[in-house]
Amino acid sequence: MPGREELPSTLERSAEEAQRTWIKAHDSAVEQYGEGERAHRVAYGALKHTHEKVGDHWERKEGGRKGPSDPRSARPRQQGGRSGEGVDEQASKEHLYDLAKRLGVEGRSRMSKAELLDAVRKENRSKTRAARSG
Repeated sequence: MPGREELPSTLERSAEEAQRTWIKAHDSAVEQYGEGERAHRVAYGALKHTHEKVGDHWERKEGGRKGPSDPRSARPRQQGGRSGEGVDEQASKEHLYDLAKRLGVEGRSRMSKAELLDAVRKENRSKTRAARSG
């Protein structure tokens, strides 16, 4: 099935550029590996190189930076790794603080970078859940 028809809800709420990136990677992966979970993982891996998840949608990374967002995106498939759930772990602490502020995270001024990453991930999950149910 073409990527346009399988577009995840978070991407439906995202800019056209993010949608194109995911669709192109998905469709290419379907040609190479067939339809299924692997095609989706490949598409998200490509998306995470240029975009980050902010609340219930995807946005360009800070300063247009390119590169893997988390250990899973940085490694070949066989090596696995932990997912950053779309949060750019390479972003500056200041950028993460600004995201936390936009998302309404309480206590952000006292948080370390690791705590900001966790808080943004948690708020992203919450915002996505709310967008899908309402």
